[in-house]
Order: sequence, then structure tokens, then C-alpha cells
Amino acid sequence: MQFDDMLRHYFGTDDFASVSAEARDAGTERMRVDLGLERDKARRFALWMLLYQLDAAPGLDVAFKSEEERNAARNMMYLLAAGAEQK
Repeated sequence: MQFDDMLRHYFGTDDFASVSAEARDAGTERMRVDLGLERDKARRFALWMLLYQLDAAPGLDVAFKSEEERNAARNMMYLLAAGAEQK
């Protein structure tokens, strides 16, 4: 799942800065529902990562069943935090 495709699917545009607060809330809620229904691990991870970046992700223990998936998510969280510190 491509990032731009996810933005278009959930928010109607790939320009997130142009999304209204109402559209952001609605898109985020749809993403949370889809996360709960999604069975493909890669798609689940992509949904969770976008929700994380929007500060709307559920906890790791809720989102991921396996320790391996939780560790992968933690690694991405650390990488994003490290990238933010470098800016």
C-alpha cells in the first residue's frame, strides 16, 4: 500500500495539508475500523504506521498479535523519532 494511495483513499487527496479537521477525523476513524478488520499483515502495518504518524494509533498490544510485529512497530517508532531529532 502506497502512502499517497492511502491518503487519497482515506482523505480524498494526497495533499494532507489541505484536509479539513472534519475530514481528518472521519478518515482517521475509517482507518481505525479498517485496521481492526484487516488480515493482511503488511496492510495492517501500513495502516497502523499512518495512524501512528497522525497520533491516532492504538497501542501495540491492541494492534499486533505477535511480538515480532510489535517489535517491528517499535523499531519504526524509534526510527521516526530519531529522524525528527535530526531536523
